[in-house]
Amino acid sequence: MNLTPREIVKELDKYIIGQDNAKRAVAVALRNRYRRSQLSAELREEITPKNIIMKGPTGVGKTEIARRLAKLVKAPFIKVEATKYTEVGYVGRDVESMIRDLVEASVRMVKEEQFASVSAKATAIAERHVGSVLFDALRDTRGETPRDLWEETVLHDLRKGKYDNFNIEIDVPDEHKPMELIPGMNAEISLGSIFGDVLPKKRKKRRISVREAMRIIIAEESDKLIDDDAVKAEGVRRAEEEGIIFIDEIDKIASKAKQGGQDVSREGVQRDILPIVEGSSVTTKYGIVKTDYILFIAAGAFHVSAVEDLIPELQGRFPIKVELASLTKEDFVNILTIPQNAITTQYSTLLAVDNIDLQFTKGAIEKIAEISADLNATSEDIGARRLHTVMENLVEDISFNAGGDIPFTTVTVDEKYVEEHLSEIIKDQSVKKYIL
Repeated sequence: MNLTPREIVKELDKYIIGQDNAKRAVAVALRNRYRRSQLSAELREEITPKNIIMKGPTGVGKTEIARRLAKLVKAPFIKVEATKYTEVGYVGRDVESMIRDLVEASVRMVKEEQFASVSAKATAIAERHVGSVLFDALRDTRGETPRDLWEETVLHDLRKGKYDNFNIEIDVPDEHKPMELIPGMNAEISLGSIFGDVLPKKRKKRRISVREAMRIIIAEESDKLIDDDAVKAEGVRRAEEEGIIFIDEIDKIASKAKQGGQDVSREGVQRDILPIVEGSSVTTKYGIVKTDYILFIAAGAFHVSAVEDLIPELQGRFPIKVELASLTKEDFVNILTIPQNAITTQYSTLLAVDNIDLQFTKGAIEKIAEISADLNATSEDIGARRLHTVMENLVEDISFNAGGDIPFTTVTVDEKYVEEHLSEIIKDQSVKKYIL
């Protein structure tokens, strides 16, 4: 997708409130990828992504910016936590596993696209297969209806979903789940994959619903219709050229200490991450993957440590530093009203299932935003996640009493309703203002 930085920011504004500096930084980084793709092969090799490091409290949109950015351009994306990795020589996940995870996500994305392109053909094959089994299973109910007409009737009803919950017996692939070599590590072995090219695939009879049978057969037929080698090659290419890795909690592996125990291990993880971010080759089950052109976005709160506490070499590989601000009352008002997936819309949609038309007045929105901002100021600042706590307390009675045979009801949440149902939170908040 060929979007200008302004257009990228405009798209991000639909889901993330504020944080303009961070949005501009990622928009420029993404546009630079397009600019690089238009250059000659010789020049492309010389231009690498300018990685970004985000500093800001939890819940202000760091992860969401990266996730929405990747989704916007359909780029392979994974989110990892720096604290999950251990230095080479220790038991645990090694940093190269993030590249293997990215390639897996990339191959899965390409495969899903290929499946969508052959979906109609695979569905037609599955319908004929399941329709034939259904025809035999329903043979006794046919009566004097001619075979051709009866088969057409069965297929018509199958497509309409009439037999979705009807159980039939079919042959399905007998797939063995991969076994972990070491619990918790990214190393697993599948006997089926080792001998898959030598031995024929085992099948077994199962009695399952028509809906499940259709799903299994469509997946199996789709797999036959696509070129697996081409899918893997394209998956590797996308991971190398378009992949985005979001490294969260990077501040937790930064430390001022220069000696002793855990701090040495933390610095070891930084040293292990360094070649991945700099550009290296990682062996995966899909082949060698170069990390030179993967965009890395690191993030952390940096309450205790600072960006400068990372080893200098790693700092140098994240030349763009962006600070995200804490959310204000105005930000909370916007979060509650502007995004397409606004939390108020989510609650209204959920309760509409139980015949509740939940509506929020402007005064209620203002009060919820004020309480959320004050709670973040007087206790731990957890950003927009504070809204989930406040909203759950606010609509708890409505959610609990909804359902059953209750007729369609409109519930209007106004400022008075908010004050009554959040009185305990408001009281605690008022007391905390006077505690040093």
